Amino acid sequence: MQQTARWHSESGAPPPKCVVIADDRIKADEAYRLACEGTALLWRGDFQNARQLLQALARRIDRKPRRVATSSTTPAEAFHLYRQAQSQRARTLGMLLLPFADDYLIPLRRAPDVRQACAEAYGPADGPFVASLRELLGLIGAHEWRKKGVAIPALGGPIHPHYGVFAPVRGEYVDLVAVAPLPAVYTLAFDIGTGTGVLAAVLAQRGVSRIVATDQDPRALACAAENIGRLGLSARVEVVAADLFPAGRAPLIVCNPPWVPARASSPLERAVYDPDSRMLMGFIRGLAAHLEPGGEGWLVLSDLAEHLGLRSRADLLTAFAASGLKLVGRVDAKPVHPRAADRTDPLHAARAAELTSLWRLTTR
Repeated sequence: MQQTARWHSESGAPPPKCVVIADDRIKADEAYRLACEGTALLWRGDFQNARQLLQALARRIDRKPRRVATSSTTPAEAFHLYRQAQSQRARTLGMLLLPFADDYLIPLRRAPDVRQACAEAYGPADGPFVASLRELLGLIGAHEWRKKGVAIPALGGPIHPHYGVFAPVRGEYVDLVAVAPLPAVYTLAFDIGTGTGVLAAVLAQRGVSRIVATDQDPRALACAAENIGRLGLSARVEVVAADLFPAGRAPLIVCNPPWVPARASSPLERAVYDPDSRMLMGFIRGLAAHLEPGGEGWLVLSDLAEHLGLRSRADLLTAFAASGLKLVGRVDAKPVHPRAADRTDPLHAARAAELTSLWRLTTR
């Protein structure tokens, strides 16, 4: 008997064309074969066994030979091979599906109560649906991050990221904003693409009396407002919806755009990937028109894209000059995240050479 169900995917993945019922009796090899062929498995067995099966599928994917970079492979080609492999891995693991009943209950044995995690990511429940187990585990992880927060030494307290909002786990870019020399006048600042609100909060801690923090993502706007309120900074930080700049000018404008000029394969990757450097170039081109005379624009940017061959330093400097900007200083930081030291990472050479910089810009 044919049945239908509503499909949900935060990553924007299309619904699978073929779905079969699976439970505890299926073998991992059979599940892997079906998933690789594009057949999804709607789980009807024990929830914890489904988690174990997902781990078994991941092990089989990771053992499978892949196209790897060679001595003649350019860094950009190595990056695209890496992304292709990651995309294929995500598609295969996304083939293990779970049913969700009303109010986000999962009608399976030993299923956890995920109602709050789902409500935080999806909003109010509006009926049964089907989603991947892999996505659910991401929701659960995001819920735990939101509860405990990310420690920010520059704030003396945590920032609580929401699902789909980039978490400030790479602290070097926050530390750069915390130590860079402030311009002579800093009564007002704009934080462009505020995300969790962490940089706006750091600026407020440094004594900036008023900050306008912008974003166009509703999740980021809600996240930033919640964090600013929790830190007791709502009287000094205004969170507004805007594509890049708010109205007016400021003596200090800060932006930490996505660092890699590549197409995001899902909405959740938009904080990392900036197609055609749209946000980066939009900030550079619009900065002069929004800076007060004598003010500074702070561009916080990793040079990972340069080491991957996706953007050159000359491109960046040319964009500054073409937009009527000049460089008055730069502060660098070496990333300390685990991947920078992981020699098994396909992009290890680029990650090991990476620097994160705060570029201090003013008008010519």
